[in-house]
Amino acid sequence: MDMASNMQLASRMSFPLASLVTDRFHVVKLVLDALQHIRIKYRWQAIEDENKAIKTAREKGLTYIPPVLSNGDSPKQLLARSRYIIVKKPNEWTDNQKQRAELLFENYPILKEAYDHTLEFRNIYEEQLKFVAKDKMEYWIKKTTELKIKEFNTVANSLNYHFDTILNFFNNRQTNANAESFNSKIKLFRANQRGVIDVKFFLFRLEKLFT
Repeated sequence: MDMASNMQLASRMSFPLASLVTDRFHVVKLVLDALQHIRIKYRWQAIEDENKAIKTAREKGLTYIPPVLSNGDSPKQLLARSRYIIVKKPNEWTDNQKQRAELLFENYPILKEAYDHTLEFRNIYEEQLKFVAKDKMEYWIKKTTELKIKEFNTVANSLNYHFDTILNFFNNRQTNANAESFNSKIKLFRANQRGVIDVKFFLFRLEKLFT
């Protein structure tokens, strides 16, 4: 499941002997969201800097010429086009993405530090042994406080609050991917029907289609 407290409470009431697992997807997404937040913050700053430069140039009767990096991007373009680069691992980058990533991290070293920290967390999920994953996750949380990148502090707090259920993933490495996939199919089917009027008939059709 995700990190919603009401869902965990309902699950514990309905299945008191069950071992709850905070799904890997939701945990990693939380870390990636923090990384994206840093990128977006730099992008807004780049837009603001450009707006100020344009205003200054107009006041002086000049034509503003934006700075261009070696790959042809302006700073705000570089940050916008790096959205999908920073969610990938380096071995998944194309040649153009490698060049863009090099420029991104050269110009924004904090973003490079945050990206490396994110990779370190994602690599924890490659561990097969729960006690090894536990030690690495505790070290990652401790390192987060030392980095002083505030976007990751929220992530570290969430990890602490859900630490046990997050670690339960390493018992059997289970995810809710199948359930999420089935849920997507139901939503698509419902959308194609333009909504549901007769709930009983809708459930009857689902049973016939998906069993």
